[in-house]
Amino acid sequence: MIRKLLIANRGEIARRIERTCRKMGIATVAVFSEADAEAPHVREADEAVLIGPSPVAESYLQIEVILQAARQTGADAVHPGYGLLSENHHFAQACKESGLTFVGPPAMAIAAMGSKVEARRLMTQVGVPVVPGSQGPVAGVEEAVGVAESLSYPVLLKASHGGGGIGMQVVYNEDELRKAFANNQSRAQAYFGNGEMFIEKQVHSPRHIEVQVLFDESGEGIYLWERECSIQRRHQKIIEEAPSPFVDADLRQRMGETALQAARAVGYTNAGTVEFLVDADHKFYFLEMNTRLQVEHPVTEFITGLDLVEWQLRLAVGERLPWRQADVPLQGHALECRIYAEDPHRMLPSPGVITGLVLPEGPGIRNDVGVEVGFKVTPFYDPMIGKLIVHGQNRAESLAKMERALNEYEVSGIHSNLPLLQSIVTSEAFSLGNLSTDFLDRWVFNKKG
Repeated sequence: MIRKLLIANRGEIARRIERTCRKMGIATVAVFSEADAEAPHVREADEAVLIGPSPVAESYLQIEVILQAARQTGADAVHPGYGLLSENHHFAQACKESGLTFVGPPAMAIAAMGSKVEARRLMTQVGVPVVPGSQGPVAGVEEAVGVAESLSYPVLLKASHGGGGIGMQVVYNEDELRKAFANNQSRAQAYFGNGEMFIEKQVHSPRHIEVQVLFDESGEGIYLWERECSIQRRHQKIIEEAPSPFVDADLRQRMGETALQAARAVGYTNAGTVEFLVDADHKFYFLEMNTRLQVEHPVTEFITGLDLVEWQLRLAVGERLPWRQADVPLQGHALECRIYAEDPHRMLPSPGVITGLVLPEGPGIRNDVGVEVGFKVTPFYDPMIGKLIVHGQNRAESLAKMERALNEYEVSGIHSNLPLLQSIVTSEAFSLGNLSTDFLDRWVFNKKG
Protein backbone atom coordinates (compact mmCIF):
# COMPACT_ATOMS: atom_id res chain seq x y z
CA MET A 1 0.00 0.00 0.00
CA ILE A 2 1.04 3.60 -0.54
CA ARG A 3 2.79 5.09 2.52
CA LYS A 4 3.08 8.77 1.58
CA LEU A 5 1.14 10.49 -1.19
CA LEU A 6 2.08 13.78 -2.84
CA ILE A 7 -1.02 15.57 -4.13
CA ALA A 8 -0.10 17.53 -7.25
CA ASN A 9 -3.08 19.85 -7.03
CA ARG A 10 -4.78 22.47 -4.89
CA GLY A 11 -8.11 23.62 -3.46
CA GLU A 12 -11.09 21.41 -2.79
CA ILE A 13 -9.79 18.36 -4.66
CA ALA A 14 -6.55 18.37 -2.65
CA ARG A 15 -8.56 18.51 0.59
CA ARG A 16 -10.86 15.76 -0.63
CA ILE A 17 -7.91 13.45 -1.41
CA GLU A 18 -6.36 14.26 1.97
CA ARG A 19 -9.60 13.21 3.67
CA THR A 20 -9.47 9.71 2.18
CA CYS A 21 -5.76 9.40 2.94
CA ARG A 22 -6.40 10.14 6.62
CA LYS A 23 -9.02 7.39 6.64
CA MET A 24 -6.57 4.95 5.06
CA GLY A 25 -3.59 5.92 7.21
CA ILE A 26 -1.61 7.36 4.29
CA ALA A 27 0.60 10.40 4.97
CA THR A 28 0.08 13.36 2.63
CA VAL A 29 2.29 15.99 1.02
CA ALA A 30 0.71 19.19 -0.29
CA VAL A 31 2.33 21.42 -2.86
CA PHE A 32 1.50 25.10 -3.02
CA SER A 33 2.24 28.30 -4.89
CA GLU A 34 2.93 31.62 -3.22
CA ALA A 35 -0.76 32.56 -3.61
CA ASP A 36 -1.83 29.39 -1.77
CA ALA A 37 0.56 29.62 1.18
CA GLU A 38 -2.31 30.00 3.67
CA ALA A 39 -4.76 27.68 1.87
CA PRO A 40 -6.62 24.98 3.86
CA HIS A 41 -5.19 22.15 1.77
CA VAL A 42 -1.69 23.21 2.80
CA ARG A 43 -2.45 23.38 6.51
CA GLU A 44 -4.29 20.06 6.57
CA ALA A 45 -1.55 18.02 4.88
CA ASP A 46 1.13 16.23 6.90
CA GLU A 47 3.83 18.08 4.96
CA ALA A 48 3.81 20.93 2.43
CA VAL A 49 6.30 22.18 -0.14
CA LEU A 50 6.40 25.56 -1.87
CA ILE A 51 6.74 24.99 -5.62
CA GLY A 52 6.85 28.49 -7.06
CA PRO A 53 5.13 31.79 -7.84
CA SER A 54 1.36 32.17 -8.20
CA PRO A 55 0.85 31.57 -11.96
CA VAL A 56 0.17 27.89 -12.68
CA ALA A 57 2.80 27.83 -15.43
CA GLU A 58 5.42 28.71 -12.81
CA SER A 59 4.20 26.34 -10.07
CA TYR A 60 1.50 23.69 -10.47
CA LEU A 61 2.53 22.86 -14.06
CA GLN A 62 6.24 22.49 -13.26
CA ILE A 63 6.78 18.73 -13.58
CA GLU A 64 10.38 18.60 -12.40
CA VAL A 65 9.69 20.86 -9.40
CA ILE A 66 6.82 18.61 -8.31
CA LEU A 67 8.95 15.49 -8.73
CA GLN A 68 11.67 17.13 -6.64
CA ALA A 69 9.09 17.81 -3.92
CA ALA A 70 8.23 14.11 -3.94
CA ARG A 71 11.88 13.12 -3.65
CA GLN A 72 12.50 15.71 -0.94
CA THR A 73 9.66 14.41 1.25
CA GLY A 74 10.07 10.71 0.55
CA ALA A 75 6.67 10.34 -1.12
CA ASP A 76 6.17 7.05 -2.94
CA ALA A 77 3.08 8.03 -4.98
CA VAL A 78 1.50 11.02 -6.70
CA HIS A 79 -2.19 11.83 -7.13
CA PRO A 80 -2.80 14.48 -9.84
CA GLY A 81 -6.42 15.35 -8.91
CA TYR A 82 -8.23 16.94 -11.84
CA GLY A 83 -7.10 19.71 -14.18
CA LEU A 84 -3.49 20.96 -14.10
CA LEU A 85 -1.22 17.95 -14.85
CA SER A 86 -3.86 15.26 -14.37
CA GLU A 87 -4.13 14.41 -18.08
CA ASN A 88 -0.53 15.12 -19.03
CA HIS A 89 0.98 11.84 -20.23
CA HIS A 90 4.50 13.28 -19.88
CA PHE A 91 3.84 13.79 -16.17
CA ALA A 92 2.50 10.25 -15.73
CA GLN A 93 5.55 8.83 -17.49
CA ALA A 94 7.93 11.02 -15.50
CA CYS A 95 6.40 9.77 -12.25
CA LYS A 96 6.90 6.18 -13.35
CA GLU A 97 10.49 6.80 -14.40
CA SER A 98 11.13 8.42 -11.02
CA GLY A 99 9.92 5.30 -9.21
CA LEU A 100 6.68 6.91 -8.09
CA THR A 101 3.26 5.29 -8.29
CA PHE A 102 1.06 7.49 -10.47
CA VAL A 103 -2.53 7.32 -9.23
CA GLY A 104 -4.21 7.14 -12.60
CA PRO A 105 -4.03 5.29 -15.91
CA PRO A 106 -0.86 4.45 -17.87
CA ALA A 107 0.76 7.27 -19.81
CA MET A 108 -0.12 5.49 -23.06
CA ALA A 109 -3.84 5.56 -22.24
CA ILE A 110 -3.68 9.25 -21.33
CA ALA A 111 -1.91 10.03 -24.59
CA ALA A 112 -4.38 7.99 -26.65
CA MET A 113 -7.35 9.91 -25.28
CA GLY A 114 -5.55 13.26 -24.99
CA SER A 115 -6.18 14.27 -28.58
CA LYS A 116 -9.87 14.46 -29.40
CA VAL A 117 -9.08 13.83 -33.07
CA GLU A 118 -7.04 10.69 -32.36
CA ALA A 119 -9.60 9.49 -29.81
CA ARG A 120 -12.37 9.86 -32.41
CA ARG A 121 -10.31 7.89 -34.91
CA LEU A 122 -9.62 5.10 -32.43
CA MET A 123 -13.24 4.90 -31.28
CA THR A 124 -14.39 4.61 -34.89
CA GLN A 125 -11.98 1.71 -35.39
CA VAL A 126 -13.40 -0.22 -32.43
CA GLY A 127 -17.04 0.45 -33.29
CA VAL A 128 -17.89 3.13 -30.75
CA PRO A 129 -20.32 5.67 -32.31
CA VAL A 130 -18.94 9.19 -32.78
CA VAL A 131 -20.57 12.45 -33.88
CA PRO A 132 -20.16 12.93 -37.67
CA GLY A 133 -17.28 15.27 -38.40
CA SER A 134 -13.88 15.75 -39.97
CA GLN A 135 -11.72 12.65 -40.24
CA GLY A 136 -8.83 14.48 -38.59
CA PRO A 137 -7.66 18.01 -37.85
CA VAL A 138 -8.51 20.53 -40.56
CA ALA A 139 -5.50 22.15 -42.22
CA GLY A 140 -6.98 25.62 -42.29
CA VAL A 141 -10.11 27.68 -42.62
CA GLU A 142 -10.76 26.66 -46.26
CA GLU A 143 -10.79 22.97 -45.37
CA ALA A 144 -12.95 23.77 -42.36
CA VAL A 145 -15.48 25.50 -44.61
CA GLY A 146 -15.55 22.50 -46.95
CA VAL A 147 -16.15 20.03 -44.10
CA ALA A 148 -18.86 22.26 -42.62
CA GLU A 149 -20.68 22.41 -45.96
CA SER A 150 -20.60 18.61 -46.25
CA LEU A 151 -22.10 18.25 -42.77
CA SER A 152 -24.54 21.20 -43.13
CA TYR A 153 -24.74 23.94 -40.52
CA PRO A 154 -24.77 24.35 -37.57
CA VAL A 155 -21.43 22.76 -36.80
CA LEU A 156 -19.14 22.76 -33.77
CA LEU A 157 -15.61 24.09 -34.13
CA LYS A 158 -13.41 22.36 -31.55
CA ALA A 159 -9.80 22.31 -30.39
CA SER A 160 -8.25 18.86 -30.69
CA HIS A 161 -6.42 19.21 -27.38
CA GLY A 162 -8.97 21.47 -25.72
CA GLY A 163 -10.99 21.33 -22.57
CA GLY A 164 -13.32 23.47 -20.49
CA GLY A 165 -14.94 24.92 -23.61
CA ILE A 166 -11.77 26.76 -24.64
CA GLY A 167 -11.40 26.89 -28.42
CA MET A 168 -14.95 25.59 -28.90
CA GLN A 169 -17.75 27.45 -30.70
CA VAL A 170 -21.02 26.66 -32.45
CA VAL A 171 -21.19 28.33 -35.86
CA TYR A 172 -24.30 28.66 -37.99
CA ASN A 173 -22.92 29.73 -41.39
CA GLU A 174 -19.75 30.16 -43.40
CA ASP A 175 -19.24 33.78 -42.40
CA GLU A 176 -19.35 32.88 -38.69
CA LEU A 177 -16.94 30.00 -39.25
CA ARG A 178 -14.43 32.19 -41.05
CA LYS A 179 -14.58 34.77 -38.26
CA ALA A 180 -14.31 32.16 -35.49
CA PHE A 181 -11.57 29.92 -36.85
CA ALA A 182 -8.43 32.02 -36.27
CA ASN A 183 -9.55 33.25 -32.85
CA ASN A 184 -10.35 29.79 -31.51
CA GLN A 185 -7.19 28.34 -33.01
CA SER A 186 -5.04 31.00 -31.33
CA ARG A 187 -6.80 30.45 -27.98
CA ALA A 188 -6.20 26.70 -28.22
CA GLN A 189 -2.53 27.30 -29.01
CA ALA A 190 -2.20 29.66 -26.05
CA TYR A 191 -3.96 27.41 -23.53
CA PHE A 192 -2.93 23.93 -24.65
CA GLY A 193 0.20 24.46 -26.74
CA ASN A 194 -1.57 22.97 -29.75
CA GLY A 195 -3.80 24.82 -32.20
CA GLU A 196 -5.21 21.82 -34.07
CA MET A 197 -8.91 22.28 -34.85
CA PHE A 198 -11.58 19.91 -36.10
CA ILE A 199 -15.25 20.08 -37.02
CA GLU A 200 -18.25 18.13 -35.71
CA LYS A 201 -21.90 18.26 -36.64
CA GLN A 202 -23.81 20.11 -33.92
CA VAL A 203 -26.29 17.72 -32.30
CA HIS A 204 -29.56 19.56 -31.66
CA SER A 205 -30.14 20.27 -27.94
CA PRO A 206 -28.24 17.17 -26.79
CA ARG A 207 -27.81 15.86 -23.30
CA HIS A 208 -24.30 15.47 -21.93
CA ILE A 209 -24.20 12.12 -20.15
CA GLU A 210 -21.06 10.42 -18.90
CA VAL A 211 -20.24 6.98 -17.55
CA GLN A 212 -17.81 6.37 -14.68
CA VAL A 213 -15.59 3.29 -15.12
CA LEU A 214 -13.10 1.45 -12.94
CA PHE A 215 -10.49 -0.98 -14.30
CA ASP A 216 -7.92 -3.09 -12.50
CA GLU A 217 -4.60 -4.23 -13.93
CA SER A 218 -5.98 -7.64 -14.86
CA GLY A 219 -8.29 -5.97 -17.39
CA GLU A 220 -11.48 -6.40 -15.38
CA GLY A 221 -13.74 -3.36 -15.53
CA ILE A 222 -17.08 -2.15 -14.24
CA TYR A 223 -19.16 0.95 -14.85
CA LEU A 224 -20.66 2.90 -11.95
CA TRP A 225 -23.77 4.04 -13.77
CA GLU A 226 -24.10 7.45 -15.38
CA ARG A 227 -24.06 11.15 -14.53
CA GLU A 228 -26.15 13.79 -16.29
CA CYS A 229 -23.98 16.87 -16.89
CA SER A 230 -26.17 18.83 -19.31
CA ILE A 231 -26.43 22.04 -17.27
CA GLN A 232 -23.49 24.03 -18.59
CA ARG A 233 -22.42 27.60 -19.17
CA ARG A 234 -19.85 28.30 -21.85
CA HIS A 235 -19.41 24.53 -22.28
CA GLN A 236 -18.48 24.14 -18.60
CA LYS A 237 -20.60 22.02 -16.28
CA ILE A 238 -22.24 23.70 -13.31
CA ILE A 239 -24.83 21.12 -12.14
CA GLU A 240 -24.54 17.35 -12.31
CA GLU A 241 -26.74 14.50 -11.14
CA ALA A 242 -26.79 10.73 -10.90
CA PRO A 243 -28.53 8.82 -12.20
CA SER A 244 -29.83 10.73 -15.22
CA PRO A 245 -33.59 11.37 -15.26
CA PHE A 246 -33.54 10.55 -18.98
CA VAL A 247 -31.72 7.22 -19.00
CA ASP A 248 -33.72 4.01 -18.79
CA ALA A 249 -32.36 0.53 -18.00
CA ASP A 250 -31.71 -0.36 -21.64
CA LEU A 251 -29.83 2.85 -22.46
CA ARG A 252 -27.90 2.59 -19.17
CA GLN A 253 -26.64 -0.86 -20.08
CA ARG A 254 -25.79 0.05 -23.68
CA MET A 255 -23.88 3.18 -22.66
CA GLY A 256 -22.12 1.38 -19.83
CA GLU A 257 -20.95 -1.47 -22.04
CA THR A 258 -19.84 1.00 -24.72
CA ALA A 259 -17.85 2.95 -22.11
CA LEU A 260 -16.07 -0.27 -21.08
CA GLN A 261 -15.37 -1.03 -24.73
CA ALA A 262 -13.85 2.44 -25.23
CA ALA A 263 -11.63 2.11 -22.15
CA ARG A 264 -10.42 -1.37 -23.07
CA ALA A 265 -9.36 -0.08 -26.48
CA VAL A 266 -6.57 1.93 -24.84
CA GLY A 267 -5.58 -0.57 -22.13
CA TYR A 268 -7.14 1.54 -19.40
CA THR A 269 -6.64 1.03 -15.67
CA ASN A 270 -7.82 3.00 -12.61
CA ALA A 271 -10.78 5.43 -12.65
CA GLY A 272 -11.93 7.19 -15.81
CA THR A 273 -14.99 8.69 -17.41
CA VAL A 274 -16.37 8.25 -20.92
CA GLU A 275 -18.51 11.18 -22.03
CA PHE A 276 -21.35 10.99 -24.55
CA LEU A 277 -23.77 13.30 -26.30
CA VAL A 278 -27.28 11.82 -26.32
CA ASP A 279 -30.13 12.96 -28.57
CA ALA A 280 -33.87 12.84 -28.00
CA ASP A 281 -34.10 9.42 -29.70
CA HIS A 282 -31.67 7.81 -27.22
CA LYS A 283 -28.87 7.73 -29.80
CA PHE A 284 -25.54 8.39 -28.14
CA TYR A 285 -22.19 9.48 -29.51
CA PHE A 286 -18.71 9.35 -28.00
CA LEU A 287 -17.49 12.81 -27.01
CA GLU A 288 -14.25 12.20 -25.14
CA MET A 289 -12.69 10.23 -22.31
CA ASN A 290 -11.42 11.98 -19.19
CA THR A 291 -8.47 9.97 -17.96
CA ARG A 292 -8.70 11.18 -14.36
CA LEU A 293 -11.04 11.75 -11.44
CA GLN A 294 -13.92 14.04 -12.40
CA VAL A 295 -15.03 17.14 -10.51
CA GLU A 296 -18.50 15.58 -10.23
CA HIS A 297 -17.38 12.22 -8.79
CA PRO A 298 -19.23 12.80 -5.45
CA VAL A 299 -22.66 12.14 -7.00
CA THR A 300 -21.44 8.70 -8.05
CA GLU A 301 -20.06 8.11 -4.56
CA PHE A 302 -23.47 8.92 -3.08
CA ILE A 303 -25.43 6.51 -5.29
CA THR A 304 -22.93 3.64 -5.04
CA GLY A 305 -21.59 4.08 -1.51
CA LEU A 306 -18.02 3.82 -2.85
CA ASP A 307 -15.09 6.12 -2.12
CA LEU A 308 -13.62 6.65 -5.60
CA VAL A 309 -10.37 8.14 -4.32
CA GLU A 310 -9.86 5.10 -2.13
CA TRP A 311 -10.34 2.83 -5.10
CA GLN A 312 -8.01 4.92 -7.21
CA LEU A 313 -5.34 4.38 -4.57
CA ARG A 314 -6.06 0.66 -4.27
CA LEU A 315 -6.09 0.08 -8.03
CA ALA A 316 -2.85 2.05 -8.43
CA VAL A 317 -0.97 -0.54 -6.35
CA GLY A 318 -2.45 -3.51 -8.19
CA GLU A 319 -5.50 -4.49 -6.14
CA ARG A 320 -8.21 -6.38 -8.02
CA LEU A 321 -11.79 -5.17 -8.25
CA PRO A 322 -13.83 -7.26 -5.78
CA TRP A 323 -17.11 -6.82 -7.71
CA ARG A 324 -18.70 -7.70 -11.00
CA GLN A 325 -21.22 -5.47 -12.74
CA ALA A 326 -24.22 -7.11 -11.09
CA ASP A 327 -22.77 -6.26 -7.67
CA VAL A 328 -22.68 -2.48 -8.17
CA PRO A 329 -25.42 -0.80 -6.09
CA LEU A 330 -27.61 2.05 -7.32
CA GLN A 331 -29.04 3.83 -4.29
CA GLY A 332 -31.26 6.89 -4.58
CA HIS A 333 -30.40 10.08 -6.41
CA ALA A 334 -27.69 12.73 -6.02
CA LEU A 335 -27.23 16.31 -7.24
CA GLU A 336 -24.14 18.51 -7.29
CA CYS A 337 -23.86 22.29 -7.76
CA ARG A 338 -20.52 23.93 -8.43
CA ILE A 339 -20.07 27.13 -6.43
CA TYR A 340 -18.07 29.74 -8.34
CA ALA A 341 -16.59 33.04 -7.28
CA GLU A 342 -18.11 34.93 -10.16
CA ASP A 343 -20.59 37.63 -11.09
CA PRO A 344 -23.76 35.60 -11.79
CA HIS A 345 -25.01 38.08 -14.37
CA ARG A 346 -21.89 38.63 -16.44
CA MET A 347 -20.38 35.21 -15.57
CA LEU A 348 -16.99 36.79 -14.92
CA PRO A 349 -14.62 35.79 -12.07
CA SER A 350 -15.01 37.72 -8.80
CA PRO A 351 -11.68 37.66 -6.93
CA GLY A 352 -11.45 39.01 -3.41
CA VAL A 353 -11.31 38.01 0.25
CA ILE A 354 -14.04 35.74 1.63
CA THR A 355 -15.38 37.54 4.70
CA GLY A 356 -18.21 35.12 5.52
CA LEU A 357 -19.00 31.49 4.70
CA VAL A 358 -22.03 29.53 5.91
CA LEU A 359 -22.29 25.96 4.62
CA PRO A 360 -25.57 24.02 4.76
CA GLU A 361 -25.65 20.94 6.96
CA GLY A 362 -27.87 17.91 7.51
CA PRO A 363 -28.36 14.29 6.48
CA GLY A 364 -27.44 13.67 2.86
CA ILE A 365 -25.63 17.01 2.45
CA ARG A 366 -21.93 17.18 1.60
CA ASN A 367 -19.68 20.20 1.12
CA ASP A 368 -16.38 19.87 -0.73
CA VAL A 369 -14.76 23.31 -0.42
CA GLY A 370 -11.27 24.67 -0.92
CA VAL A 371 -11.72 27.96 0.92
CA GLU A 372 -12.51 29.40 4.34
CA VAL A 373 -13.20 32.78 5.92
CA GLY A 374 -10.21 35.04 5.28
CA PHE A 375 -9.15 33.14 2.16
CA LYS A 376 -8.21 35.34 -0.80
CA VAL A 377 -9.67 34.20 -4.12
CA THR A 378 -7.09 35.23 -6.72
CA PRO A 379 -7.35 35.58 -10.50
CA PHE A 380 -4.64 32.96 -11.00
CA TYR A 381 -6.86 29.88 -10.78
CA ASP A 382 -10.23 28.48 -11.75
CA PRO A 383 -12.91 30.43 -9.80
CA MET A 384 -14.66 27.32 -8.45
CA ILE A 385 -14.47 27.54 -4.66
CA GLY A 386 -16.45 24.43 -3.78
CA LYS A 387 -19.18 21.94 -4.52
CA LEU A 388 -22.50 21.34 -2.80
CA ILE A 389 -23.71 17.74 -3.09
CA VAL A 390 -26.97 16.27 -1.81
CA HIS A 391 -28.49 12.78 -1.77
CA GLY A 392 -32.09 11.64 -1.48
CA GLN A 393 -34.15 8.50 -1.93
CA ASN A 394 -35.34 9.78 -5.32
CA ARG A 395 -34.91 12.80 -7.60
CA ALA A 396 -37.78 14.75 -6.05
CA GLU A 397 -36.32 14.41 -2.56
CA SER A 398 -32.83 15.23 -3.82
CA LEU A 399 -34.08 18.33 -5.64
CA ALA A 400 -36.01 19.60 -2.59
CA LYS A 401 -32.92 19.09 -0.44
CA MET A 402 -30.76 21.01 -2.94
CA GLU A 403 -33.21 23.93 -3.00
CA ARG A 404 -33.07 24.20 0.80
CA ALA A 405 -29.29 23.83 0.91
CA LEU A 406 -28.74 26.55 -1.70
CA ASN A 407 -30.96 28.90 0.29
CA GLU A 408 -28.85 28.23 3.40
CA TYR A 409 -25.51 28.66 1.59
CA GLU A 410 -23.88 32.05 2.19
CA VAL A 411 -20.67 33.54 0.77
CA SER A 412 -19.67 37.11 1.64
CA GLY A 413 -16.91 39.38 0.38
CA ILE A 414 -17.12 38.17 -3.20
CA HIS A 415 -19.86 37.58 -5.74
CA SER A 416 -20.94 33.99 -6.31
CA ASN A 417 -23.12 32.09 -8.76
CA LEU A 418 -25.58 31.05 -6.04
CA PRO A 419 -28.43 33.14 -7.56
CA LEU A 420 -27.96 31.42 -10.93
CA LEU A 421 -27.94 27.96 -9.34
CA GLN A 422 -31.08 28.78 -7.37
CA SER A 423 -32.88 29.95 -10.51
CA ILE A 424 -32.00 26.72 -12.29
CA VAL A 425 -33.00 24.21 -9.61
CA THR A 426 -36.29 26.00 -8.91
CA SER A 427 -37.26 26.19 -12.58
CA GLU A 428 -40.09 24.04 -13.90
CA ALA A 429 -37.93 22.77 -16.77
CA PHE A 430 -35.27 21.45 -14.39
CA SER A 431 -37.87 19.91 -12.11
CA LEU A 432 -39.35 18.04 -15.07
CA GLY A 433 -35.91 16.88 -16.23
CA ASN A 434 -36.06 18.80 -19.52
CA LEU A 435 -32.29 19.09 -19.69
CA SER A 436 -29.90 19.88 -22.54
CA THR A 437 -26.54 21.54 -23.01
CA ASP A 438 -28.32 24.73 -24.14
CA PHE A 439 -30.58 24.73 -21.07
CA LEU A 440 -29.47 28.16 -19.86
CA ASP A 441 -30.24 29.85 -23.16
CA ARG A 442 -33.52 28.01 -23.64
CA TRP A 443 -34.98 28.25 -20.15
CA VAL A 444 -33.05 30.61 -17.87
CA PHE A 445 -32.01 33.42 -20.19
CA ASN A 446 -35.28 33.15 -22.15
CA LYS A 447 -33.66 32.56 -25.53
CA LYS A 448 -35.84 29.57 -26.31
CA GLY A 449 -35.23 28.04 -29.71
